[in-house]
Amino acid sequence: MKPSRCQQTLLGLALVAALSGCASTDTIQRPKVALPETWSEAVTAQAEPLSDSWWRHFNSIQLEALVQEALAASPDLAAAQEKVVQAELQVRQSGASLFPALSLNGSTGVRRNEPADGPATNSESTSISLGASYEVDLWGRIDADVRAAAATLSAAHYDFAAARLSLVAAVADAYFQTLALRERLALARENLVIAERVLGIVEARYRNGAASALDLTRQQTAVLTQRSALLPLEVQERQTVRALAILLGRAPQGLALMQEDFAQLHIPAVAPGLPAELLLRRPDLARAEAQLAAADANVAAARAALLPSISLSASAGVATTELLSLSNPVTTLGLSAGIVQSLFDGGRLRAQVASSESRRRELVENYRKAILTALQEVEDSLGNAARNTQQAAMQEQIVTHAQRTLRLAELRYREGADDLLTVLDAQRSLFQAQDTRVQLRLARLGAALDLYKALGGGWRIEIAAPR
Repeated sequence: MKPSRCQQTLLGLALVAALSGCASTDTIQRPKVALPETWSEAVTAQAEPLSDSWWRHFNSIQLEALVQEALAASPDLAAAQEKVVQAELQVRQSGASLFPALSLNGSTGVRRNEPADGPATNSESTSISLGASYEVDLWGRIDADVRAAAATLSAAHYDFAAARLSLVAAVADAYFQTLALRERLALARENLVIAERVLGIVEARYRNGAASALDLTRQQTAVLTQRSALLPLEVQERQTVRALAILLGRAPQGLALMQEDFAQLHIPAVAPGLPAELLLRRPDLARAEAQLAAADANVAAARAALLPSISLSASAGVATTELLSLSNPVTTLGLSAGIVQSLFDGGRLRAQVASSESRRRELVENYRKAILTALQEVEDSLGNAARNTQQAAMQEQIVTHAQRTLRLAELRYREGADDLLTVLDAQRSLFQAQDTRVQLRLARLGAALDLYKALGGGWRIEIAAPR
């Protein structure tokens, strides 16, 4: 039996729909970077492995509490999370194009005609119709859009991981700076006490005629200088605490931190692993690859837009000449298929393809630079950690010698064997040596933070197992 015209139409539409899965996908064009086998900077033998909670390696209970508070209340992290939500919704929006669109329309009304040369007439109508439309993804354009949205979602997840890593590092850095400033303030106050003690000796010698007015003036100047040195440190300490409060999602006023011994903070030695592992450890590199995948999908979508688009539609409805009633309805049924091919657009579509391909090449180069920059950051962090450790060891010896020099200078000044300038130089040298020691310890902590950040902070990309 020969199929009816409607059956022939349905068979043709089914065949077109079946061909929609034949579109091919491009593979990601990754940059070619020759990764080194090992790091050129020295790696500490007893280094600690990376972990996702790397901030606990500093052995600070207060730092752990601050990090947890920041992860729960930071506005920056909350904004990054909303970007992930937006990317998820974009994937849903793109994926909706793979399914048919259904619409229901209903209307009812009355119409009155009053001609100039005849009697008035009334007409009533009621209708309900159901429509369906579907664009056949014959060339994979819609699928490419979905893949691009999915890659953008992955990039948003990696952005969130990078924001989390940066937030934790910023909290730790602000906390370490606060402790260092408090330590420097304590040293400055201690040196002020020493300067005032020496001033007492000078005043006693001046009253007894053993010291000149110049010696007295010099020591008074030294005391005033020490007091003046306290002011910028106090202001900087308050500003650092307020900056830390912002990172925690708090108002900048009223953040109180417990006293913690800056010298007791543990400075971890971090195991960097192999350079090749860096590609799986840094969320910014994973984001660069996700952007590259999205660009590949955009190229595929732009190419598919050059080809004809095929759409299917169907409609069914009932209508009557009654108001608010479907009695004695007239039934309608419609099926249609359409094809659209752009014949001339001034080169717009081909320019879009060329633009997408150029964007992809740009992202390849950006990805390559990101890899090279990541390698440099790890090398620099390893070098800074080693250098700061060596400098800190030498600085301890400098402080020890400066303390001994000041004791001897004070003793010789009491006995009249040396002048006041010797005492002033010894006092100034000791203060500078102690202050430098604190700053070197802060630099060692900062180098450890930089290395954790350069290595991705224990983050690792999740690779799906092969099926």
